[in-house]
Amino acid sequence: MSLSWNWLTRLRSNRLINPDGKGNISISSADISETGTCVHLRGYGFIRVFRIVAQNDDTEDRATDDLKMDELRHLQLADFSWRVEEYHRGLRQFCGAERSQVRLEEAQRNHIGLAIRAFLRFEIFNLRTGYSRFEAKMRIIRDAIRAYLANPIYALNATA
Repeated sequence: MSLSWNWLTRLRSNRLINPDGKGNISISSADISETGTCVHLRGYGFIRVFRIVAQNDDTEDRATDDLKMDELRHLQLADFSWRVEEYHRGLRQFCGAERSQVRLEEAQRNHIGLAIRAFLRFEIFNLRTGYSRFEAKMRIIRDAIRAYLANPIYALNATA
């Protein structure tokens, strides 16, 4: 059963391609345009590669198996993938999704589910108030410390 899905990914600069049928060269030394160039990727087959040049002259090569993809569609998909990366980073950084200490599958699923729920609560709060994730997290921590200092539950004994 073919789902006719396509992929878009970044390529490392040392990947070998054959752009003109004369032999394999590293993708970093090939002449790739921003609008896309069809090349043969060693070990895979024909792909379309887009080269993105940043303002600081860093380059990034993105590849797809969709040989008909145009530059606009590539930029749309690159934007979508960046948003997914931001989501995953926020989920890990602000909600501790990967810091689970448990081993049981059910406990891990519960931890991830609650982390996603906390992330969604953060996002709703951010949309309503305009605070960033950093500010929202610091407000929670600051309020908790302030409440504890006003009414400490545990007394720490002096060590000296």
